Amino acid sequence: MEETETKIILASGSPRRRELLTQIGIPFEVRVSEAEESMEPGTGPEELVKELSRRKAQAVLSDAGEEDVIVLGADTVVALDGRILGKPGSAEEACRMLRSLSGRTHQVYTGVTILRKKPVCAVAQAGGAVCPDGCGITFAEETDVTFAEMTDAQIRDYVETGDPLDKAGAYGIQGYCARYITGIKGDYYNVVGLPVAAVYAALGRLGCAGPET
Repeated sequence: MEETETKIILASGSPRRRELLTQIGIPFEVRVSEAEESMEPGTGPEELVKELSRRKAQAVLSDAGEEDVIVLGADTVVALDGRILGKPGSAEEACRMLRSLSGRTHQVYTGVTILRKKPVCAVAQAGGAVCPDGCGITFAEETDVTFAEMTDAQIRDYVETGDPLDKAGAYGIQGYCARYITGIKGDYYNVVGLPVAAVYAALGRLGCAGPET
């Protein structure tokens, strides 16, 4: 793999995203974005994650000044029947979310934005100019996840582990809750928090890391 000397910054404090980038051998550092995350009511889940990933990446890129950096922003949501399920605010809310997911198929969306200001990235080379707000790519991945029927006792038992309380949709697919997942259509890692194959391919297309495509 052809390495880049340009610093890659993950604009997220998510330990799961850190683990996934480490797993695929991408060197990076973390700078948590302070971008505004409020959105207009009625925004669909795919557009929401793309917009929030852009905001996170752009905020960190702006703070980097003249540094030659590549910034990766990401945002993940769970949606059921088009309704976004965020992180539960309490154990009771986590139980309600899990009851709504029980025996159903829902969608997980992760939006990704990769930005680079200088030197000129592959996207801008034809024009021969540096992109002032970052030159790059934004995309979203969607994965279908199917839950088994869960009893109230099983839901309470899982919520009592504390695992659901910091996760969108009140569950983490890579932990205890895996026992209730009966089907996945799409990228498993997208559900964990980052579609790493798509990220790696996008870095390559931008000439940021890995072989160019």
